[in-house]
Amino acid sequence: MHWLQTLDIALFHFINGSLRNPFFDRLMPALSGGDGVMRWFVWFAVAAIVGTLCFGSARARLCALMITLVVALGDPLVVNTIKHLIDRPRPFVTLPDARVFGVVGQGYVPPEEMTANTPGLNSMPSAHAANWFAMTMVMFLFYRRSLWFMLPMALAVSFSRVYNGVHYPGDVLAGMILGAGYAAAGVVAFQTIWNWAGKKWFPLWHASMPSLLSAKGRRQKAEPDTQSSAKPSTINYQLSTADSHWLRLGYLVTLVMLMAGWVYLASGTIQLSQDEAYQWVWSKHLALSYYSKPPGIALIQFAGTSLFGDNEFGVRFFSPLSAAILSLMVLRFLAREAGAQPAFWLLLIVIATPLLGLGTVLMTVDPPLVLCWTWAMIAGWRAVQPDGQTRHWLAVGLAMGLAFLCKYTAVFQIICWAIFFVLAPKARNHLRRPGPWLALLVFLLCTLPVVIWNSQHAWSTLNDVGGDAGLHSHWRLTLRYFWDFLFSEAALLNPIFFIGALWAMIGFWKWRLERPLWLYLFSMGAPVFLGYWLYSFHSRILPNWIAVAILPMFCLMVAYWNEQRRVARPFLAVGLALGFFVFAFMHQSKLVGKLTGDDLPPAKDPTRRVQAWKQEAALVETERGKLQQAGRPAFIICSHYGITGLYSFYIPEAKAAIKSDEPLVYAMDSDEPHNQFYFWTEYNYPEHRQGQNAIFVSEVDPYPLEAGWFWKWLNHEQINYGKIPSPAAAPEKLLQQFAAVTDLGEHDIELGGRVFHRVHLWACYDLK
Repeated sequence: MHWLQTLDIALFHFINGSLRNPFFDRLMPALSGGDGVMRWFVWFAVAAIVGTLCFGSARARLCALMITLVVALGDPLVVNTIKHLIDRPRPFVTLPDARVFGVVGQGYVPPEEMTANTPGLNSMPSAHAANWFAMTMVMFLFYRRSLWFMLPMALAVSFSRVYNGVHYPGDVLAGMILGAGYAAAGVVAFQTIWNWAGKKWFPLWHASMPSLLSAKGRRQKAEPDTQSSAKPSTINYQLSTADSHWLRLGYLVTLVMLMAGWVYLASGTIQLSQDEAYQWVWSKHLALSYYSKPPGIALIQFAGTSLFGDNEFGVRFFSPLSAAILSLMVLRFLAREAGAQPAFWLLLIVIATPLLGLGTVLMTVDPPLVLCWTWAMIAGWRAVQPDGQTRHWLAVGLAMGLAFLCKYTAVFQIICWAIFFVLAPKARNHLRRPGPWLALLVFLLCTLPVVIWNSQHAWSTLNDVGGDAGLHSHWRLTLRYFWDFLFSEAALLNPIFFIGALWAMIGFWKWRLERPLWLYLFSMGAPVFLGYWLYSFHSRILPNWIAVAILPMFCLMVAYWNEQRRVARPFLAVGLALGFFVFAFMHQSKLVGKLTGDDLPPAKDPTRRVQAWKQEAALVETERGKLQQAGRPAFIICSHYGITGLYSFYIPEAKAAIKSDEPLVYAMDSDEPHNQFYFWTEYNYPEHRQGQNAIFVSEVDPYPLEAGWFWKWLNHEQINYGKIPSPAAAPEKLLQQFAAVTDLGEHDIELGGRVFHRVHLWACYDLK
């Protein structure tokens, strides 16, 4: 194989060196994405794909969908995997005379200095070549004439990678073959699956388009069921079958999203957030309730980690599962009440809503809360029907009670029920029956664990909830929080769907008595949303506080839009396109770098709150080890409970000691309850760690977040957790607790060359 390598290097020198000229020196960097020309082309291509998915023909949409899937899956799963297996250095790393974008020798590393961390490794195959030839192959299979445009572009981009000095010709050739190969295999597999599954599960659609690649389809009328005693008309049978098609497609999308969510979590792309790690610590100390939340989240994380271990996947296992159950519930409910097709569009709307998308991966209190609230809403609609039974009301009470055990916001559903009975005179007949009162009794029984725990702990939860809601502050009318709330909700609910929901809540009102379902959905969501919006005149409202209101509002929106399809269809298409783009961006922020050539600044990276904690914990553990070498045991003190949870999770020794009487990581000692650690005696380090050393950690915000409300919320720890810009000295209490305290300075926490966090460390000696 030596002769192939020699030939590869010779061809590289010929293209990279001998063919150099001023025209290519300007053109080739642009083709590689190093100039604004190609970046604009990439954005144009993305816009074209989005526009095609929204407004194109069925065949064009399939082509755009296949391009998206082939590139999105082929690049990370195939190309990157092979790159890491081959581990071939790029030419500019090993060849001192290589020209990198016109500069000779840039990035050269002598062989004796090369290490596993040397930048520029992983050269074969070329991702640019693979992606371009994958797109070219898909376009060719759907539209033969596209080859005249796509092939020259793909060849030019591939050639530019060698000319610019970042790939060998062999890398590019491998990328060409690989990209075209898995693209063709993907399209063939898609057609094969359609031939089998389409005939079986979607016969009407398969009859309309038996070949995904052909522009011509045939339409066949479905035959009525000859075995049925009451033979329906062909039209009714087709409508019924079409509904079943949309339902089955909804089931398929739900299953795919569930599997994709689990795979995403298992990939380790993101780390835990502060709240998740903090509540993971709760799951190791099960109790009737906790300082700031009911016991539900601790029980859920306990179940997940018992099944899969104390890792990110175990902590978050039930998040995609709860999202899947929620999707199925809403899909079947709206299909029964408004039709299967609008129910399917609602399913896509839920996926394309950023705030709801976060609930498919993060295991906080909101996903189970929304699931139980929605269950209570669906069971309640069945209960208020004229033939509603007591068992339906008992289901309502149980669902509301479980929602309360997840988050105290569930209490608001009682207010929603009261508003519904006020607005719906016919429904008040149920108040003369035992059903609603039994539901209330079941709900109250579910609150007993929280009541008992608080009675034993001086009702501390009331102080915490009141503080979060600003009840302890004086009333001061302000528009600042009002506009923050409005624009943050508009962004996180998807601007199109946010406006659509408001439009539906206003537009349905004149039909409220004719459409009892619309009035019911309004009552289950609008009071929470509007109530928080009005309260924003007093205090800051975090966008996730209205999470329970989103699905009722969206159900109302879809039901309302379904009767105004001609007007609503363009809004739906644009909203879905925008939402899916944001969904991909929020789950994989590196896509921005692939599209623009520059990574997103960490200050504006929505994944910053779930990145680089493992690296930060490793740094703190290293500093603790240095103190421990001084001859005394050393432990860690954190300025905030969220960081305490993260270090407890990501430092192996701390994780092993999480259930012991002497944990390794502590929250800052306080005289009053500010977090759950206050109530656990084993976390009273002044009593258990006397004479020992410690590392004190205080977070410093590396990026001022005054740039906008959106980034403030995505990194809401900056607001809620009181980070100090740059501590000048250790806290006075710490100075009193230790014999000596030494400033170790600030440390940047980098990941991929970008600073995600910054911490200030102090070495504390001899706890008094």
